[in-house]
Amino acid sequence: MLPFLAALPILTILALMLGLQWSAAKAGSVGLLLTIIIAMSVFEFGTQVLPELGVLRANAGALAEAVFIALTILWIIFPALCIHELQQSSGAMDQLRNTIGGLSTDPRITALLIAWFFALFMEGAAGFGTSAALVAPFLVGLGFGKVEAVTIVLIGHAIGVSFGAIGTPVLPQIAVTPYTGLELSAATAIYHSVLGGLMALWVMVLVNRSVSANPAMQPSAQKLSAHKGTVIWGWTLAAALFFLLPFYLIATYLGPELPTLGGAMAGGLMFVGLLLLVRKRGTGKQQTVSHHGSVLSAGAPYLILVTLILLTRLIPALQQWLSNITLQWQFNIFSGSIAWLYHPGTMLFISFIIGAWCQRALLNSSVQSEMLKAMSTALRRLLPVTLALIAMLGLSRIMVHAGMIETLADMAVASTGNLWPLFAPFIGVLGTFVTGSATASNILFTEFQQSSAQRLGLSVTGLLGAQGFGAAVGNIICPHNIIAASATVHLSGKEGEVLKRTLGVMFIYTLLGGLLALFIFA
Repeated sequence: MLPFLAALPILTILALMLGLQWSAAKAGSVGLLLTIIIAMSVFEFGTQVLPELGVLRANAGALAEAVFIALTILWIIFPALCIHELQQSSGAMDQLRNTIGGLSTDPRITALLIAWFFALFMEGAAGFGTSAALVAPFLVGLGFGKVEAVTIVLIGHAIGVSFGAIGTPVLPQIAVTPYTGLELSAATAIYHSVLGGLMALWVMVLVNRSVSANPAMQPSAQKLSAHKGTVIWGWTLAAALFFLLPFYLIATYLGPELPTLGGAMAGGLMFVGLLLLVRKRGTGKQQTVSHHGSVLSAGAPYLILVTLILLTRLIPALQQWLSNITLQWQFNIFSGSIAWLYHPGTMLFISFIIGAWCQRALLNSSVQSEMLKAMSTALRRLLPVTLALIAMLGLSRIMVHAGMIETLADMAVASTGNLWPLFAPFIGVLGTFVTGSATASNILFTEFQQSSAQRLGLSVTGLLGAQGFGAAVGNIICPHNIIAASATVHLSGKEGEVLKRTLGVMFIYTLLGGLLALFIFA
């Protein structure tokens, strides 16, 4: 009964969002209230757990953590929205769409470039929701529906999350286990390297379905016929291979910092090179890109962001200096900390400011007025998102501190025995679903996975890899990520529809990962 009660808030949220189509804000508020009641009455949160604080201060501490974490997420969403509004008002989005569209006559290949390579690159460089926040509006600009755009980017970036933000999710595993970063990255990468092609195919299934349903996105009949049949799937498999091969090699022989970033960069260059080669052979003429200056101006916010991310992540002295400048607080066991200069949101905001000045020739009015207009619009769109984030995060922090998550995990091991590897990735998914972060999931469950493997006589690195794998996959159903991505495309209130479309993908991909763990490591 205790595990069921621990799981009841999560089950309630799923039922409300999937069954009744409630918004994340409404479902999260009900889930939060239910969590508080169960935590106090069943798990004795504030009485037996943290009795020195009492019920009110224990719940207040957990909610304070939730508000603080929500603010750090909003600091990513806000500048991402500012960039999107700027790109729309300056016409830069149209310029970039036309330029990227010039690489292929088929919008499905164009979407693959954006939803696969660009999404994975931004995940590897920045992480923490930056990828979805930037890429979803880009897909909407190409003509995709809002629900489809969010769903596609959540699936497209998922396998890169294991090594997102220059390998950040692996850091807590290094800190609490005797294994090196190289051992852990190799153990995690094997799962995605074997199965990751399925995610690329899923992306193309969704892209193909959207294009087929939207006549305005379809190329001419003659051009479309060139990509019917097996050809479009050949391009998809090429995209998967071009990313996964360097991804696997970097993770296996270099470490956890660059598999996603390096795989996306190398794979994207190979993919574009192949596209240009095919076009040249088809036309017999060298392809050129016109208006270099306008393209660079249109892409200025993204180019500046990538430059800032690489400089601050790959120069050790600069990385350390920025990381040490923190805003933090602590109350008993409750705490919060943000390295605000190192945070992706700060990089996004700087990119927005500099990008606006780079695009001043494209703007209809002064740079200052266009920036203020973009920020004002972004702030108005943040208001409904804030409630949803705080509700979901409040639920997660109370569940963690009250011991409800630990109860669920212990029950899982006790009931599965030597079949545990099959279910181990789902613990990673659970951690990310509840906390909103693959890094937080690894913080929460790495030691649990390690002790479970030792208790059952199984491969410890194998199960730690399963944890890192599952934590990444959990991103595609995590309410916090869905809320953040939906907010950037004006989709607040429809998060349940996105969750319905990603839930099955998550389950199948995670189950395959569990089967792989069972056959290799059991």
